[in-house]
Amino acid sequence: MASPKRDHLVATALALFNKQGYRATGIDNILAESGVAKMTLYNHFKSKDELIIAALSKRDEEFLSWIRSAMTRLLKQQKGDPRLAKLMAFFNALNEWFNSDTFCGCNFINASIEFKRKDDPILAASAAHKKLVIQMLQEFLAELHLENVHHVAKQIHMLIEGAIVMAINLDDKSTALLAKETVIQLLNTYPITPPLKLT
Repeated sequence: MASPKRDHLVATALALFNKQGYRATGIDNILAESGVAKMTLYNHFKSKDELIIAALSKRDEEFLSWIRSAMTRLLKQQKGDPRLAKLMAFFNALNEWFNSDTFCGCNFINASIEFKRKDDPILAASAAHKKLVIQMLQEFLAELHLENVHHVAKQIHMLIEGAIVMAINLDDKSTALLAKETVIQLLNTYPITPPLKLT
């Protein structure tokens, strides 16, 4: 059974990591913000690294649940080729995220920058989330019957990653829509039968 104090610690840590970064956020900072005793924290987590992984797991679950929910809503408004509907709804959901008050970049990109060692479990947790997103993109591309759908999904994922970074670095919240436009151009380079209907 989940512990309310554990959940509160993880939520507090995630909020602080978003604001301050992973390494810059100390345990004492998390304890002060959460109001939880140090002994309670170490009853749940052996180290700060374990707490970071728990925070990333929480963000992974929240993001994937949110994006699917947003897509369900946006699919009702989707026009154009029905084979592209889920993929286009995904990018429209990203656009909503980029333009929301809660957008602060990607937790997993940020973690992978701070924890670069190949055998670091924090890097592994970040990579696991990205692999799930690529799998999701493959699902969206299924109806196009592409010869190497995993390769195409990775190409699209690369555009998503770039859009996130540009949205933060350049303070340009239109990058999800630019990435969507680029994805359509990319897909038009592949032999898809019948051809895509983009109007």
